[in-house]
Amino acid sequence: MHIEWSTFFIQIIAFLILYLLLSKFAFGPLFGMMEKRRQLVKDQIQTAENSRKQADQLLEEQKQALQQTRKEAYDIIEQAKQTGSKQADEIIHAAQAEAGRLKDEALKDIETEKNKAVAALRSQVGAMSVMIASKIIEKQIDEKSQEELVEQYLKEVGGNV
Repeated sequence: MHIEWSTFFIQIIAFLILYLLLSKFAFGPLFGMMEKRRQLVKDQIQTAENSRKQADQLLEEQKQALQQTRKEAYDIIEQAKQTGSKQADEIIHAAQAEAGRLKDEALKDIETEKNKAVAALRSQVGAMSVMIASKIIEKQIDEKSQEELVEQYLKEVGGNV
């Protein structure tokens, strides 16, 4: 194998000229576009990372807000239960007090009516006794007739009561 040095140097010089021309006109813009593309991808990755961090932060805030809302709802429910229970107790106590008051009034009414009935009965018995006594005095009868008369008036008194 034989090397021709003249052709070799011409090819080297042509290669260097081609390389210089390519570097100036092709590699520069190509590398510039590649650098812009690399920077764009890097910026997009950074933006995506920032968005992910914001999303994680917002998610955590949402979880905390939801947990707080659940706690508040639970507190409201508990408070409503306590209020309902308290009101139920108050209603029961009021009903028991009203029932006691009505019972006392009924007992007083019964006692009043009983006293009225006893007074009426006493006045009737007194009137009957006077009537019996006047009849006995008028008739001056024997003991057996007197008993019959008393029984008759007692039956009449029993029928009137």
